[in-house]
Amino acid sequence: MSVIDIFSQKKKQLAVLIDPDKLSDDKLTDIAIMSNNEGVDIIFVGGSLITSDSLSQCIKIIKENTDIPVILFPGNSYQISRSADGMLFLQLISGRNPDMLIGWHVLAAPYIKLSGIETIPTGYMLIDSGKPTSVSYMSNSMPIPNDKKDIAACTAMAGEMLGLKTIFMDAGSGASITIPENMVEFVKGSIDIPLIIGGGIRTPEKAKSILMAGADIVVVGNIFEENPDLIGQFMNEVHSLNKS
Repeated sequence: MSVIDIFSQKKKQLAVLIDPDKLSDDKLTDIAIMSNNEGVDIIFVGGSLITSDSLSQCIKIIKENTDIPVILFPGNSYQISRSADGMLFLQLISGRNPDMLIGWHVLAAPYIKLSGIETIPTGYMLIDSGKPTSVSYMSNSMPIPNDKKDIAACTAMAGEMLGLKTIFMDAGSGASITIPENMVEFVKGSIDIPLIIGGGIRTPEKAKSILMAGADIVVVGNIFEENPDLIGQFMNEVHSLNKS
């Protein structure tokens, strides 16, 4: 199955986000094993800023302990590893920073081409979370206000019309508040490509609520770093939405 096909499945999905800088090898192994046992759909690997040479080692540990597709979620053009199954080729369509629209893509393209990594053209949209986040600082861009669902919907529509294959709306790691369900619903009703939602999702109930609002995939990271045992509770809620 192509990686893009994983995103297009007609079911609700949970993606676990791994920041290589934040986890010891033992903790990473625990999260990978728990994810595998509970049926997690996708593992994203990356961060706004990776300060250690740990990306390849991180992917190696995940692959030794799980069969789940490992997708790069790169914060910059250096976060590339041919060991991954694919990568989100992110365009920050909510901002006006040219480096995040096309600049780093040009730098990364030759290596990605040679590596053979499958890319998923992704419209990345930052949504205000109530406080500054690493991704808004590192991207030097202003997030869309979380009460401006019309701006979010028009931005997502433009991304789809430009040929992007999925939309990723993100409140950022450690967000104070999640993206509002009414914005998720409005954006999903405006596009025909998969919608990914991340940032600040800390309870199984919130993950379920966002999926019910229209998200195809929810992305959860920080809370699993603190307590990997919660993965099972999140997956129970996701599975409950996929029962016929």
